[in-house]
Amino acid sequence: MWFCCAPSLPNVPCAWLEQEAQTGLRYSERQQDMPSPKAKNNAGRALNRTPSPHLLQRQGSDPTSARLRASESPTRRRGSGSASASATGPQQQLPEEDCMRLNPSFAGIALRSLLAIDLWMSKRLGVCAEEDSSWGSVRPLMKIIEISGHGIPWIAGTLYCMWKSDSAAGQEIMLNLLLALLLDVVLVGIVKALVRRRRPSHNRMDMFATFSVDRYSFPSGHATRAAMGARFLLTHLVLAAPVRVLVLLWAVLVGLSRVMLGRHNVTDVAFGFFMGYFQYSLVEALWVSTASLQKLLRVLG
Repeated sequence: MWFCCAPSLPNVPCAWLEQEAQTGLRYSERQQDMPSPKAKNNAGRALNRTPSPHLLQRQGSDPTSARLRASESPTRRRGSGSASASATGPQQQLPEEDCMRLNPSFAGIALRSLLAIDLWMSKRLGVCAEEDSSWGSVRPLMKIIEISGHGIPWIAGTLYCMWKSDSAAGQEIMLNLLLALLLDVVLVGIVKALVRRRRPSHNRMDMFATFSVDRYSFPSGHATRAAMGARFLLTHLVLAAPVRVLVLLWAVLVGLSRVMLGRHNVTDVAFGFFMGYFQYSLVEALWVSTASLQKLLRVLG
């Protein structure tokens, strides 16, 4: 080469100069291939934006899927979030009972409040539930009133009056009273078996002639019988005014004795009076006359 014989470089070997020229050429090519500082900064920012492997492992996805999720629109992300919530919803939903407790309806709140007042009043009025109660000395008298409203004395007394009656009208009245008492026993037993409300906790199970459904409290059979019997007697018997007042007073005392003895709650007796009053209307609609009874006996005979 021409620069090997240059006078200004007499002591430099030509081979060394050629090697240095090739090295400089390679360095310039490498500089052209390397990115600029601005490109380096942009690449570093992109690397910093890439989620860490630990975060990707927690999210259960790879970098590609993470970038795809990041590129999705907010609407699509909300839609996918709702879809995933619906997919995992049955596992995270609260039981229906808990939801009802957390979000009670107005009717549920009113019913619970009424039951709480009912229990409180029944506890306060149960003054004869025990011998050592505040009105324990009145307990024997309340038990006599309780027996006077029992179904067995009423059915036995109706059968005796029907047997001793000499007139057809008297027998007809006693017959329908007997049917009314039997209807009352059946209806009260059905309602008690359906509702199955336990008797008050302060009640003593020392009642007269109880049956299987008598362990339940709602409604009060004594109250239904007292209301129906009082309305029946006041309608079909000719009674003096003082006797009519005594019949009404007896019906009220029968219902009051059920609460004072701790046998029933207040709502049991109230519903019993309501049910017994309308039971009499059913008896009137199904009234059996003496002529109808005779025809029925001829058919059966």
